Amino acid sequence: METQASEPSAQGESQEAGLLDGVTIADEQGQQVDTTKTQIDHLAPKEDDDEPLERPDWWPENFWKKDEAAPDLEAIAKSWQDLRKQISQGKHKAPVDGKYDLSSFGDTPEDDPLRTTVLNWAQEYGVSQSALDKLVGDYMAMAGDQQQQVRMSVEQERRALGPNADAMIKGAVDWASGLVRKGIFSKDDFDEFKYAAGTAKGLKMMLKLRESYENIKIPVNSAPVDGVASKDELYAMVADPKYQSDAAYRAKVEKMFSQHFG
Repeated sequence: METQASEPSAQGESQEAGLLDGVTIADEQGQQVDTTKTQIDHLAPKEDDDEPLERPDWWPENFWKKDEAAPDLEAIAKSWQDLRKQISQGKHKAPVDGKYDLSSFGDTPEDDPLRTTVLNWAQEYGVSQSALDKLVGDYMAMAGDQQQQVRMSVEQERRALGPNADAMIKGAVDWASGLVRKGIFSKDDFDEFKYAAGTAKGLKMMLKLRESYENIKIPVNSAPVDGVASKDELYAMVADPKYQSDAAYRAKVEKMFSQHFG
């Protein structure tokens, strides 16, 4: 009886081995490493949130809050809105016909030399409308500050003259004007007189010269008295030519001065 060779069962057949199936990871000392326990730290380390930020070199300084060490986002937004407004109004470039909007000059007269110079400069170099507005606006602001300082200075000088400041100033001006009419002062002399008498001390000095020149006494620090001629009227009398030529008139005025100033 012929015996047949049995074929191996599919279930008992081992799977074909791969070339690297028996390979494991070894460390530098040759020890095997368990790859199932290895972690890769792919996250950046957390920084200390309490440390102040430093402005990057590419971030504009005018949009950085130094006190808060933070970007000024509100200023950026406002700047962007202003830029969009300028572009929409065409103020980001020079007028094609060279005719600028001159409202920034305010009430400055058209023949003002500085206004003419600035306008000619803007037209020559093609300055944008917004740049012209800013230049003129900054100048007008500085000029306003200077005028305010001048007004404050004048008020200080008036206070230094005392309660009769108005009358003293008017009397000095009338006297100097009379010298011009008489040909004693020229126009240049009158301008120099105004400069010299432009302060309280200077005006008092001029009044002393007048007293010496005319041999009269001019009160400077007395308070007004009700019921008599006003101080302006008295100084107008002194400025009257009759005060020099008419002795009776001069005596009358001096008496009124005495009644007024005591």
